[in-house]
Amino acid sequence: MKNKPWYQQTTDELFANLETQEQGLTEGVVKERREKYGENKLAAKRQTTILQKFIAQFKDFMIIVLIVAALIAGATGELADALIIFAVVVLNAVFGVFQEAKAEDAINSLREMAAPVAHVERHGEVITVKSDELVPGDIVHLEAGDIVPADIRLVTANVMKVEEAALTGESVPVNKTSDVLDEDDLALGDRDNMVYMTANITTGRGTGIVVATGMQTEVGQIAGMIEETKETKTPLQENLNQLGKWLTILILAIAVLVFVIGMVRGEETLVNMLLTAISLAVAAIPEGMPAIVTITLALGTQRMAKRHALIRKLPAVETLGSTDIIASDKTGTLTQNKMTVEQLYENGQLVDAKQRKVDLTDPLALAMMLNNDSKFTDDGLAGDPTETALIQYYLDQDEPASATISSNKRVAEIPFDSERKLMSTFNEDQDGKVTLYTKGAPDQLLKRVDRILLDGKVRSITDADKQQIMAINHQLATQALRVLAFAYNEVDEVPSDLTSETAEQHLIFIGLIAMIDPERPEVAQAVVEAHEAGIRPIMITGDHRDTATAIAKRLGIFDESNGNNQVITGAELDKMSDDQFNQTVDQYSVYARVAPEHKVRIVNAWQKRGKVVAMTGDGVNDAPALKAADIGVGMGITGTEVSKGASDMVLADDNFSTIVVAVEEGRKVFANIQKALQYLLSANIGEVLTLFVMTLLGWQILAPVQILWINLVTDTFPAIALGLEPAEPNIMKRKPRGRSSNFFSGGVFGNVIYQGLLEGLITLGVYGLSIKFPVHASAQLAHADALTMAFATLGMIQLFHAFNSKSIHESIFKVGLFKNRSLNWAILTAFLLLAVTIVVPGFNTIFHLTELNGLQWGIVLGAGLLMIAIVEIVKLVQRRFGK
Repeated sequence: MKNKPWYQQTTDELFANLETQEQGLTEGVVKERREKYGENKLAAKRQTTILQKFIAQFKDFMIIVLIVAALIAGATGELADALIIFAVVVLNAVFGVFQEAKAEDAINSLREMAAPVAHVERHGEVITVKSDELVPGDIVHLEAGDIVPADIRLVTANVMKVEEAALTGESVPVNKTSDVLDEDDLALGDRDNMVYMTANITTGRGTGIVVATGMQTEVGQIAGMIEETKETKTPLQENLNQLGKWLTILILAIAVLVFVIGMVRGEETLVNMLLTAISLAVAAIPEGMPAIVTITLALGTQRMAKRHALIRKLPAVETLGSTDIIASDKTGTLTQNKMTVEQLYENGQLVDAKQRKVDLTDPLALAMMLNNDSKFTDDGLAGDPTETALIQYYLDQDEPASATISSNKRVAEIPFDSERKLMSTFNEDQDGKVTLYTKGAPDQLLKRVDRILLDGKVRSITDADKQQIMAINHQLATQALRVLAFAYNEVDEVPSDLTSETAEQHLIFIGLIAMIDPERPEVAQAVVEAHEAGIRPIMITGDHRDTATAIAKRLGIFDESNGNNQVITGAELDKMSDDQFNQTVDQYSVYARVAPEHKVRIVNAWQKRGKVVAMTGDGVNDAPALKAADIGVGMGITGTEVSKGASDMVLADDNFSTIVVAVEEGRKVFANIQKALQYLLSANIGEVLTLFVMTLLGWQILAPVQILWINLVTDTFPAIALGLEPAEPNIMKRKPRGRSSNFFSGGVFGNVIYQGLLEGLITLGVYGLSIKFPVHASAQLAHADALTMAFATLGMIQLFHAFNSKSIHESIFKVGLFKNRSLNWAILTAFLLLAVTIVVPGFNTIFHLTELNGLQWGIVLGAGLLMIAIVEIVKLVQRRFGK
């Protein structure tokens, strides 16, 4: 249909290629094109039902393991335990559905952003139609306040400015033109004669030809990218799946081995050995693990919410802790998303705006406030961000700007246009004196100036003056500051023939104003903290190269002295193959003027390097990358609903430093899950070893109900409480653990093995001691006592071991033995529930246990203390040898 980009085509070429005319399309042509191109709306993704979401929760491997555990418990006649396990599974699934119910919001939000109506030329008449009725070739009229209904090539543009930050990342509204653009491969934000679906017209008016509708628009292509982008599994999900598979294979192997050994020995019946194998399987399965992980993550979300980080998907909590790269959008995330006056050049001096003494009667102040279209509203200043910044500068210093503006009535104006790059207003004060104020591009304004104001006096301007002004302008521009020049002229009256040629001449130069969308004050420190934590912040923005580089330097993201801190643009990225880019991605800290597909490519390249990537963004153009990242971080205040819907976490305060806070919480969550799993799995190994050796030696073994009670009481409560352990002091000084690490990293695997073996050996030792030195003469009572002591010892050791698990390597006396009150109460509660089964008549009958005397309880408590002592000694050796 077209042989070159729309922005390069002349009006005649546009009309020819789109087969349209100035009078618009006929109804017959519109109908044909709607059948060909479809409606002008985004395709709706097929929604999954709540039931489908609920069923999907049971596809997780550990959930399947839990269901098997429940079936085994039911097979042994322990229906109560089976019901408890099933309840845990169902609650876990319900929670998962609740967390993921909004996962499909991104596309819906995009659809809601589309304009409801459009003013279109049909049969030579302007009519209003629903925006979804537009077709390629339609002539559309646009004016301030309109939402752009489709992708449109402008054919007229009168002082038109368009706010398209959500799509391009441009921090201020962009001046639009109808001129042909000759450059090749222009970035989206540089196509000044194009406007795109969902953008907002802030000032001016114009007409254009629809060149793309529906899914063919730029926003439509983003919607397609969101649908096609696969969500990556978080490190937590990968770890749990691997752990679940490993445990299942091991459990089945041990159960089969015990069954075979028992049958070979021939001392037990088939039924008894089957029950023994089932008991062992029940002992090995950490049925509380998914619940504990879920609860620990949920508690983490609550803590993060108090610190302004809102988690949409539970696994994102832990993913934050493993983050290697924080890829951040610039506008609104690293910066304040509001233009601010930073420096002024007047009286031949460049001064800091905050240090300058303000006087509302001086010509520069008057020019800034009066040559300005901003409006005062109940919600604050409204208008172009550049102009509102000029007035806000005085409001921030408690100056009565509104009174000054109202006492200097505007009587005439020459609007800004993109060719002369100037704007002028005539203002009459209360004495009837009329003054012309002009602002615009320094190089253009200096062409109209013949005098200069210095220290309250006007003199002729010299070439040296102009050279100095342009040198200052260049100096400010290299810092990515937006520079405006101001001039004035006292006139007797407004010219009757009001044109630029008659009015904007013989002006008096006042000064320059330099503005920027400044960095957030807290971000620089957050960047330092990220570096200390081994995390690399990078900037990905649709803004210009110089602007992005300047902000990155000020924040410490970009360092010219470092060869691996370079800047690259989207156009340069397009010239690189995927292989080339994947090999060099670590050389770039700033990515400027990028398109949505570039952002996804950058995220994917880092992920291929084995890095865990957190991506922040607030615009529509960020949504695909937010979904592709390991954790997408949306902005709660300035963010579009599209970006929030594609995110795993939303920053309620739009503050980059909150991400670093969330990383700390994520690291704490992982550390606490690791502690809980070390505690759980070592306990399960202790149980398996106890049952395995008892079977080999032909001893009476613990019954399934006893094992399940230990698992339910002494395992679960302390493990959950370990999830509330405070962060260890040096947690943000460690390097990210990386994608390849897992729950067994950092010495945890070795700890689980030796601590599990220790628990089993101590339990077996107490059992053997009780058999060797029985309290009762009756062999039957002696074995019953021995079994009860083994039961009590196994439970008690696990409770004492919970204190050991407060830190993987540090001494419990350093981290605080009783600092975690939740753990203290959990251990006390678990002890009472354990003791009830032994000392309360009736309960001990149900659990096949006997009462113990003081000496026997002393042995049990001594075994628990021995567990603490041995583990603390091992930790000390590990620290001494750096293990």
